[in-house]
Amino acid sequence: MYSYLIYKIGQFMAIYFPLPIAYLIAAILSSLQYLFSFKDRHCVRSNLKRIIPEVGKFKRELITWRVFMNFGHYLVDFLRLPKLNKIQITKKAKIINKHLLDRSIENGKGAILATGHIGNWELGGVITALDGYKLLAVALSHNEKDVNNLFNGLRAIGNVRVAQIKKAAFECMRSLKKNEFVAIVADRDFTNSGLIVDFFGKPTLMPKGPAIFALKTDALILPVFSFMRKNNTVELVINEPLKISKTEDFDADVRKITIQITKILEDTIKNNPEQWFMFRQFWLNNEELCNYPHA
Repeated sequence: MYSYLIYKIGQFMAIYFPLPIAYLIAAILSSLQYLFSFKDRHCVRSNLKRIIPEVGKFKRELITWRVFMNFGHYLVDFLRLPKLNKIQITKKAKIINKHLLDRSIENGKGAILATGHIGNWELGGVITALDGYKLLAVALSHNEKDVNNLFNGLRAIGNVRVAQIKKAAFECMRSLKKNEFVAIVADRDFTNSGLIVDFFGKPTLMPKGPAIFALKTDALILPVFSFMRKNNTVELVINEPLKISKTEDFDADVRKITIQITKILEDTIKNNPEQWFMFRQFWLNNEELCNYPHA
């Protein structure tokens, strides 16, 4: 209930306050979170140390602060969706390399949009759906039912259908068979059934869902990322589909594809560290690694 009230207050400000004021309030609150949320700050700082070890301590701390600032900015844009019509949303967000979406539809097998907690991924999904593409987004259920309903309601405004992770497999397969798009955040495994792969030189657990769906349905995998730009706009960048070659070893193919996706995530996060919203210790410790099988 506490989280829901916070989000509703934030939504009220995002909708009824002038946008510059809403951004200013978000910046103040984000700075306070940076200062007083010691655990979150430590996790972001620790993650950045591995992502950009070559950056000096002062600059890395500045990027840590910017992560909190950008996340507040993202929340304003997301919570403000009920106030915006389609024309306003399309002015705020645009799709780069849209032809790759159209080409993937011609494949007739659907496509998996593999993304991450980078930039404004929610608005990226909305602009895709509002542009006429059928989109199913896989999302983790929030612990609070009211918050979950709030978020899914915001996504529905943009015609984004949502599959909760526990029931996602069947819905994803069905959507791909109908030649639709399935969006999956591929930078965090929420099922504890992923694969251990190297990420920035250290092993961690990564989701294997995109690889499995692609191999079972022949769907394309398109890496897509929704970047926040300085003029308060968002660019959804569509990248070329992965080159996938099937063999008789299904597990090996899953690992190969998962590693491909992980490498793309590495490059994207490395180039945009201030837009990777990961407020948790990302890499597994030695004890945790022992609980997962290595392929």
